[in-house]
Amino acid sequence: MTTLKGNWNYPTRVWAGPGRIAELPEACRIAGIARPLVVTDAGLRDLPMTANVLHILKTNAIFADIRGNPVARNVEDGVAAYRAGGHDGVIAFGGGSALDVGKAIAFMAGQTRPLWDFEDVGDWWTRADPNGIAPVVAVPTTAGTGSEVGRASVITNEETHEKKIIFHPKMMPAVVISDAELSTGLPPHITAATGMDAFVHCFEAYLAPGFHPLADGVALNGMALIKEALPVAVADGKNIEARARMLAAASMGATAFQKGLGAVHSIAHPLSAHYDTHHGLANAVLLPFVTAFNMPVIEEKLKPLARLLDLPGGNGDAVLAWILDFRKALGIPNTLAELGIPEDKAEIVGRDAFRDPSTGGNARAITEADMTRIFRAARVGDFKMALG
Repeated sequence: MTTLKGNWNYPTRVWAGPGRIAELPEACRIAGIARPLVVTDAGLRDLPMTANVLHILKTNAIFADIRGNPVARNVEDGVAAYRAGGHDGVIAFGGGSALDVGKAIAFMAGQTRPLWDFEDVGDWWTRADPNGIAPVVAVPTTAGTGSEVGRASVITNEETHEKKIIFHPKMMPAVVISDAELSTGLPPHITAATGMDAFVHCFEAYLAPGFHPLADGVALNGMALIKEALPVAVADGKNIEARARMLAAASMGATAFQKGLGAVHSIAHPLSAHYDTHHGLANAVLLPFVTAFNMPVIEEKLKPLARLLDLPGGNGDAVLAWILDFRKALGIPNTLAELGIPEDKAEIVGRDAFRDPSTGGNARAITEADMTRIFRAARVGDFKMALG
């Protein structure tokens, strides 16, 4: 077995390796945190590994009132707990929802303006008081969103049913502890859904228009890692090497998508906002339908990916066929209808998807009508409909 231990600074400081949660006090010291608030989700709150984190930190300060698709109220309640406890930093511990809310709490702890004033629009981030942003140590327990290396949080506005991106450069965690032992208890279906989220991050980033060979290289290798590691992690959740590689791949996906994302995320975001759909699962179901729509402009760029993944045929059709087979092997449903998503809001989903910030990164020019049609195609599994 190759060594799984390393210290990385790409894009932030990452301490990778099994058992490194024991170094959490040192991470807090480096981040300048003396009185941390542990932010996690309700599913992790009472688990032994969370109790171990509190023991290591010698604290019982924990906030876990977080939805799977977090909303502004979760951030507001967390900020209230942070201020009431006199904390000076956040330990964001868990999957994407806990990481996003933890970062948002640390960001909002010293602000006076409302959360939505800091949406990732133009230079709105400059409205923030940078001195009011508390430090964060991030500890991912799932390999999906890569939020541990991001400078933003995705929070749902319940009034408008829109997912909003809250951004500031100083939201980047000071230290990430990427300990594969923390993800070994993740059920197979969650491992598959979060792992496909990481794959879609890499895939859409690689295909996003523009010149960014650094992001392309990271994305390509992230996909190669996921191809080999994700089936192993799903089949054997205690395989530390597969878990470690998936954690790395998730961080790689989030690093790469600084280049951009695309219509998979554009449609997945309103599905989560309107139907509370698991983000990674929505991405996994939508991926082949958006790929089919984009194929006229991405086929040449898919050839290097096909070669890297060692696919017979070595072209775009081979990649699409492999995606379908890969999803099936992981137990991912084929249609949105299988996720319980009805037809009733097709036009609203199409409208919200078209407005989503990810749309600008789609490989092919896309309209609101295209978004609505792809949603309908993915709901019933009709690839011809997706093509338009």
